Formats: sequence, C-alpha cells, structure tokens
Amino acid sequence: MTEGAPLIIYSNTLCPVCDAGISWQRRRMIELLRRGGIEFRDINKEPQRLSQFGASLEDIRMKLHALDGGELLVGAVVAVEIWRRSSGQAWLAAIFGNPVIMPLTRACYHILAKLLYRWNKAKGHW
Repeated sequence: MTEGAPLIIYSNTLCPVCDAGISWQRRRMIELLRRGGIEFRDINKEPQRLSQFGASLEDIRMKLHALDGGELLVGAVVAVEIWRRSSGQAWLAAIFGNPVIMPLTRACYHILAKLLYRWNKAKGHW
C-alpha cells in the first residue's frame, strides 16, 4: 500500500452479484470513502483503463482488480485488501489473507469468479 494514495477498486456493475457485493461493501466504508482512501469505479465506463497492465475488460469482469498506489492487485488479493481496510472486517483479512491460508483463498476465489463469469455470460448481462 502506498501511503496517501487511494485503493482504486475496478468492478463490473453489469454483474448483479458483483454490484450488490460492492454496494454493500461501499456502505461499510463510508468514512474511508469520505477521506479519499478508497474509490470504487465501474470498469464498464472506462474499459481500457487497466490495459497498460495487460488486463482486458473480460479479465476485470471475471475478477476484481484494483490499483494500490500504481500497483495492480487482482482477485482474492483485492478482496483481502478491502476487508483489511473495512471497519469490522480486518479479522477476515487476517484469516483469509494469512500466508498459510492465502493459496486456498486464491483457489476458491478463482473457482467462484469463473462460475459467476460464466453465469453472467449465459444470462446476457453484457
């Protein structure tokens, strides 16, 4: 984390599950939002935004992506970072982000992200 720079989360608002999750999380982070410590952006409004990192629109529709002081974070790492910064959720980051559990966290996130992505495509959400 770069001190002073906000964590910028790029999510897919066309996915009803993703959008609901991010909306719920945003409500938990009101104070951090007010201080400018975090931003939530819809990748569908700026689809090429992360192309310089090699991330396509489809990549971001499949998994959360974030910029943390210019460093690209992807997938489970983003979820853990959100929990770490959220009021009352640091315990989730401590459990699922610890070095022993993190490989399992990544694997579970990857499987769920792929299933959700396929469901969204099948439902015609984009």
